Amino acid sequence: MKTITSGDVPVGTSHSPLSKAIKKGTSWGGSILLAVYALATIYPLIWLFISSFKSNQDFFGKPFSLPSVWQLENYTRAWKVAGLGTAFANSVIVTLCSLALTILLGSLSAYILSRLEFRFKKPILALFVLGMLIPIHSTLVPLFIMMKTMGILDTYAALILPYTAFELPVAIFIIAAYLTSVPKEVEEAAMIDGSGYWGIFFRVIFPLSIPAMATVAILAFLRFWNDFAFALVFINKQSLKTLPLSLSIFSDGYGTDYSLTMAAMAIAVIPTIIIYLIFQEQIMKGMVAGAVKG
Repeated sequence: MKTITSGDVPVGTSHSPLSKAIKKGTSWGGSILLAVYALATIYPLIWLFISSFKSNQDFFGKPFSLPSVWQLENYTRAWKVAGLGTAFANSVIVTLCSLALTILLGSLSAYILSRLEFRFKKPILALFVLGMLIPIHSTLVPLFIMMKTMGILDTYAALILPYTAFELPVAIFIIAAYLTSVPKEVEEAAMIDGSGYWGIFFRVIFPLSIPAMATVAILAFLRFWNDFAFALVFINKQSLKTLPLSLSIFSDGYGTDYSLTMAAMAIAVIPTIIIYLIFQEQIMKGMVAGAVKG
C-alpha cells in the first residue's frame, strides 16, 4: 500500500507549466486593460493642462501635440481678464456654506430616519428618496419667482439654499445606508453613560459616519463647484459671479479664445483634484460600507 506524503500532489490539482502560464497571462491581461482604462479616463485632464499652455494657433493646428512655445502667461491673463480672484472667492464661499448645511442637515435627518422609530417614518424616507428623481433644472422658473418674492436674488443665499435643498436627498440616502451598519449597542452604551440624543449624535454617530460624509462631500462639492445654470439665472451682479460664470467671458457671438479658456478651466479644476486626493480614502470607505456584514 502506497502512503501519501505531504509532498504528493492531490488528485485534481494542476501545477503544470501551462496552467501557470495561463494564470500569469490572465493577470497581466487584466492589468493591461486596467492601465488602458485609467489612461483613457485621465487623458482628457492631461489634454486640458497641456492645451492651457498653447496659443490659439497651436490649439487649432496641433490639438494633440505639445505646445511649440509654452505660453505661461495664459494663466495670468486669464486670471486678470475674467476676474478669477473674485469668482474664486465667491465659489469657495457658496460651496463651503452649502457643504456645511448639507452635511449637518443630512446627517441629522439620516440619524433620525435610520436609528429611531416613529410614525410616518417610511413615507418621510420615501419623500426624500423621491427628491432625487426631480429634474433640477425644471425648477428654475418657480425658484426664480420665489426668490424674487423673497428678495434674495443676487445674494449668496440664492445659490446656497437651492444647492442644499437638492443635495439633501442624496446625502440622507448615503448616510442613512451607512448608519445601518453601525451596531445599536454603541448608542445603548452611550445612553448608559448618560448621553442624550444630541450627545449620542455628536459624540458617537457623527464621528462614525465620517466616511459616508466624505462621500457626500465630494459629490456635493463637484455639483456646487461646477454649477452653471443656477448661477446664471439667480446671479447678475459681477461681484457675485462664480467660476463657471466667469469662464464664459472668453466666448462671445463671434469666437472663443481657447488658450485663455483652457487656462481658466485648469485653474478651476485644481481645487476639485485636491479635494478628491484629500478625501479619497474616506470616499472608498463610504462607498463600500455596509456592503458586507459579519
